[in-house]
Amino acid sequence: MWQRILLGLVLGLIVGLVFGKPAASLKPIGSVFIAGIKMLIVPLVFVSLVCGVTSMRDPAKMGRVGIKTIALYLITTAFAIVIGLVLGAVLQPGAGVGMEAAKAVAPKAAPSLIDTLVGLIPTNPVAAMAQGNVLQIIAFAILFGIAVNLSGKYGETVRNGFEALAEVIYKLTSIVIWFAPFGVFALMAWTAGTYGLSLLLPLAMVIAAVYVGCILHALLVYGVALRVVGLNPWHFYKGVAEAATVAFTTTSSSGTLPVTMGCAQKNLGISKGVASFVLPLGATVNMDGTALYQGVCALFIAQVFGVHLSGGDYVTIVLTATLASIGTAGVPGAGLIMLSLVLSSVGLPLEGVAIIAGIDRILDMARTSINVVGDSMVATLVAKSEGELNLAVYSSGRDAVGELEEEA
Repeated sequence: MWQRILLGLVLGLIVGLVFGKPAASLKPIGSVFIAGIKMLIVPLVFVSLVCGVTSMRDPAKMGRVGIKTIALYLITTAFAIVIGLVLGAVLQPGAGVGMEAAKAVAPKAAPSLIDTLVGLIPTNPVAAMAQGNVLQIIAFAILFGIAVNLSGKYGETVRNGFEALAEVIYKLTSIVIWFAPFGVFALMAWTAGTYGLSLLLPLAMVIAAVYVGCILHALLVYGVALRVVGLNPWHFYKGVAEAATVAFTTTSSSGTLPVTMGCAQKNLGISKGVASFVLPLGATVNMDGTALYQGVCALFIAQVFGVHLSGGDYVTIVLTATLASIGTAGVPGAGLIMLSLVLSSVGLPLEGVAIIAGIDRILDMARTSINVVGDSMVATLVAKSEGELNLAVYSSGRDAVGELEEEA
């Protein structure tokens, strides 16, 4: 798929540059693809998020471990999106491109923090879904998932139904993503025919910003967190290296999960109980790399289209990307869906998704790798706090890796 999307990007650019303005007639094909992405936002976020919350089943210990896990995931994700926004603001990858939005974007008054928090609770969840109010949908999904967990045998039936529905939604997502090369081809032909080569130069800066951001996040946020609880970060990096490499090549947190759990237990000394709960949950709800990528790309697209973001917009991006990470499925291509969600939350043109789609595979490799490393870091902190981290194994990276290779 990534090869087809990249091919669509290249062919679209060639057609746009060769035929110029007439290539704009292909835009409706891209518009249909954008409509398909928008169609997925509400069901994908709601169903995936409910499944993520209801995956926490054991009442006593799991309640304590669950709170720690979710809190750490959200905190590290918030740091990631802030790093992405800072890099986007400092590096200005889209500045000077001069591509104005098709429609004028009216400046919006920045809402207060209190108004933002109060507005999270929908008075009518159905209306929130119909209007595409993402933050309210996320809040309702979390509350709904908690209620399902508290409903006993009746909740179990609902949980099973949502798990089945989630698989259907993921299949629908894969169907829409299958058409991505055609949508990207049409939108890039329109873009290149209308705006020319001046749009290509900032893409290298976008890639650099995302990769630098992921490295900084791993070294600073994860490294400091491990130091705070008295653990050597370098032992952690060595222990999780195999999982990070597999994630980099597969671009799938879920696909890497077996390797991640093996590294967590054999290399890092995390107990089976903690690893089997925290890591599968993290494959769904923890998307540090994706959140960082969304911050960089949101600012890039705003700069490309000449849209000024207010302080309130920055707060909205942080909140949306942080909360939406819970509903991001750990499969290739989901980042584009969540990027469209973040763009929608602050009124940025969804046509910007096509610009990013062509290099999404390159970005996906870095962000998936950091997602998996983040899962392992949180599992390490939770295991340490619960007294379920074997410090001898954690400090014996080379021997543990050797044992894992022998078992494999």
